[in-house]
Amino acid sequence: MRRLASVEGGQGPSAGPPGDAEDHQEQESRLWHVTLSVSGEAAPLTEVRRALEQLAHDHPFLLTSRYATDHAEIRYWEEALDLRDAAAVALRLWGEHRRTAQLPPWEIVGLEVIGRETYHQRIAAGQGPVPAAPVGVHPF
Repeated sequence: MRRLASVEGGQGPSAGPPGDAEDHQEQESRLWHVTLSVSGEAAPLTEVRRALEQLAHDHPFLLTSRYATDHAEIRYWEEALDLRDAAAVALRLWGEHRRTAQLPPWEIVGLEVIGRETYHQRIAAGQGPVPAAPVGVHPF
């Protein structure tokens, strides 16, 4: 099993059996659609919007953010080797940028990470999230 250095005291990508690191490095990265939901005590709507706009400015990969005074949803594409890597990055996003973007002190309450093919299959079947249009930061 491969562990990220930041997860459970892992020792980086080579923590798995011999040959695992080499096999992992040869894989091509893939695109993953991420939906991150956060929630907490109410904050002024203008401050929530400004913080999400700053996060989007700092990280232009963000597709769209929807927000209210006590919760927000961020959707974006992440490039990663596998689902575990994409999820690990997503789970760190809010906390790592809380100070620099002045994000509210909310906790992550939901995470969905799906592959690009699955995302497009859901959209085609009318079962997926509405495509992120318009792109940007919008109230719920």
